Amino acid sequence: MSQPPRLFDATQIARNLRRRPNRDNFVRDLVFDDMADRLGAHRRDFTDAVLIAPDVDLLPHEVNTASGRVSFRPVQAFGGPDEFPDLPEGSFDLIVSLLHLQAVNDVPGHMARLRARLRPDGLLLVAMIGGESFTELREAFLAADSLVSGGASARVAPMAQVRDAGGLLQRAGFALPVADVETHTVRYANALALMAELKALGAANPLVDRPKRFATRTLLTEAASAYQQAAGDADGRVRATLEIIWLAGWVPHESQQKPLRPGSATVRLGDLLGKGE
Repeated sequence: MSQPPRLFDATQIARNLRRRPNRDNFVRDLVFDDMADRLGAHRRDFTDAVLIAPDVDLLPHEVNTASGRVSFRPVQAFGGPDEFPDLPEGSFDLIVSLLHLQAVNDVPGHMARLRARLRPDGLLLVAMIGGESFTELREAFLAADSLVSGGASARVAPMAQVRDAGGLLQRAGFALPVADVETHTVRYANALALMAELKALGAANPLVDRPKRFATRTLLTEAASAYQQAAGDADGRVRATLEIIWLAGWVPHESQQKPLRPGSATVRLGDLLGKGE
C-alpha cells in the first residue's frame, strides 16, 4: 500500500511554535470562539471530550452546549514528529481538532484514526485553514521571488479546498457528514505583521520541500511592498483572506436518522405542489 506524499515537516512546525517571541494569535482565538458557538447549539451531553489545537494550553478547556458544560482533555497539535496524538481507541464522545489538519500529510488516514478513538454516536468537529486563505501573500511572494531571484519557491503551503474536504468524512466512515466554510477578511498593520501571525500558528514555511535558505531581508521587503500595492487600504493597513473549513461527522449508531429508501415515499411531490392529476 503506497504511502501518501510527505508535504509537511511536523518537526519543523513544532520547532517554529517553540521559537515564537510570543504566543498571542488572533486566528487561533477566532476559530476557538467559532467552535464554542457551534457546540453551543448542540442539545447533547458530552462526557469525554478532547481538544486538539496549537497552543492548547492557552485556550479555555471548557465550553457550554445547550445541555450543559463540556470539559476538554487538551492535546497539543504539532507536539513532535508523530502527527497523531496518543489517544486510546473507543474512549471519547467528542473530538475537536482546530487548525491542525491543514498541515497533516495523510489527512484521510488521520481522520480514520480519529474516528477509531470515538465511541458509537461520537462527534468529530474539525476546523482547518482552507485553500483560498492568504492568496494575497502567495501572490506577493511569487512577485518578489521573480524580481529578486528570477524564479519562484514554495513559501506558502498548499491547503484543502472545501469541495474536497466534505468527502473526507465519508471516506473515513462518518455518518451525517457536514462541510461548510467561513470566510473572513482580516486586517493587519502590514504584510510583515501577517507573516508574524502565520509564524505564531507554526505555519511559517512548514513544507518538506521548502527553500533551504532563509528568506532574505530584500525578499521580505519586496514581498511586503507587493502585498501593500495589491491589498493595501487607504489607512496603510493590509487585507488578508482567511478561509476556515468546518467539518462535522458522527460515528454511525442505530439511533441516528437514516435516509429513506428510494421509492419508499407515500406522497407524490406533485401532490405537495398542488399539481396532482
